[in-house]
Formats: sequence, C-alpha cells, structure tokens
Amino acid sequence: MEIDIGIAENQRKDIADGLSRLLADTYTLYLKTHNYHWNVTGPMFQTLHTMFETQYNELALAVDEIAERIRALGMPAPGSYKAYAELSSIAEEDGVPAATDMIANLVKGHEAVARTARSVFPSADDANDEPTADLLTQRMQVSEKAAWMLRSLLD
Repeated sequence: MEIDIGIAENQRKDIADGLSRLLADTYTLYLKTHNYHWNVTGPMFQTLHTMFETQYNELALAVDEIAERIRALGMPAPGSYKAYAELSSIAEEDGVPAATDMIANLVKGHEAVARTARSVFPSADDANDEPTADLLTQRMQVSEKAAWMLRSLLD
C-alpha cells in the first residue's frame, strides 16, 4: 500500500538513509559498550561496569526506536553486521583495551553518534519531518551527555 504521510518518497529515502547510518553507529556503539561492560578491569571496575550497563541498555532501546522510524518512513532497516560495518563511522574493537582507553573510545563513539544525528537534520527539516527531528534531538542529547560524563572520568 502506498505511503501518504506528507513526505515525498525521495525525501523519505534520503531521511531513512541518514537514519540507517545513525542506526549503524548506535548499534556499533551498543556492541562496543556491552563488550566493555563484560571486560572492564581495574580500580574503577564497579563504577565503569555499572555505567556501561546503563549506557548499553539505553543504546539497545535507541536502536529499536531508530529502526522503527526507518520502517515508518517505508524503508527497510539495516540489520546485519555487514550492513552496519559498511554504514558506521565507528570502528569495531579489536582486543580488550585498558579501562581509560575504553572510556576514551566511548567518548569518541558518543561524539560520532551525535555528529551522525546532526548530519540528518537538514533532510528532516527540508521534509518537515518533526518525528525524525525529535528522535535526532533525543539521540544528540543522550550522546552528548554520555560523552561529557565519560570525558569527566578522564580529567
């Protein structure tokens, strides 16, 4: 059935393409954060283990919201490691870094998510797509706050 939500198909595709990059970044950051939760060691273990768990749980919910917005726009949501590797601006992790490197890597990951979300705004604005703009704003707020909190651990 044809979609008639007041956003042209080419605009929906453009927005969904941007959201697919955001989904890939968010999922990659989720996986990295979960990995760090499992593997963190050292004197900050309890603090970081708990913080990482809170963050990966929030990211897991975000992945679903982003994918569902892509589907609401009538486009398929990417859902494979291969697709995420092609779309994400966040590098996968090799090995188990030291706790402070984990923190620094997650700061960079959250900043990347914020940049990706911000890059989708022009397409959403051009199409008067307020639901996507709202989702992007929420993702930027969460990622910028998480980056700040993590960065504060490194000072």
